[in-house]
Amino acid sequence: MEVNVKVLISEEEVKQKICEMAKQISADYAGKELHVVCILKGGVFFMCELVKHITVPVTHDFMSVSSYGDGTVSSGRIKMLKDLDESIEGKDVLIVEDILDTGRTLHHLMELLRTRKPKSLRLCTLLDKPDRRVVEVASDYTGFTIPDLFVVGYGLDYAQNYRNLPYIGVVEMED
Repeated sequence: MEVNVKVLISEEEVKQKICEMAKQISADYAGKELHVVCILKGGVFFMCELVKHITVPVTHDFMSVSSYGDGTVSSGRIKMLKDLDESIEGKDVLIVEDILDTGRTLHHLMELLRTRKPKSLRLCTLLDKPDRRVVEVASDYTGFTIPDLFVVGYGLDYAQNYRNLPYIGVVEMED
């Protein structure tokens, strides 16, 4: 089976939107220090670009959770692969993730992080795919709302491939 990738959101559009999101986040956290929790692996491309444009002091940490494996459909099972290195108690925390899809993973993750007593907890996603939502999760900052397509690029992958594309592309399979 051959995989083709067609551009859905251009590199320029992605960069512009990230700058807009960073400006809003900077305004919302003015006078505060922001602790960014990046969800690996996909979120790292987005997080690195986002924090470069945030003007308030930023610290960061990483978590890795998965519900996909090598498939294109969420398995529904959440697996913690890497937990935080530092406590988030009393911190203004912003979770940065590549995509909000079914909501299962982010719902589980937000519930877990709330038990760790952050001062505040918000969610920032580059992409939102509301047509696939099975668990209600609201993103405080969303780059783009997209239809139910399997997308790659800018950190999003298909079987660990295509993360390095500088745009958001749609995966099309051909026999």
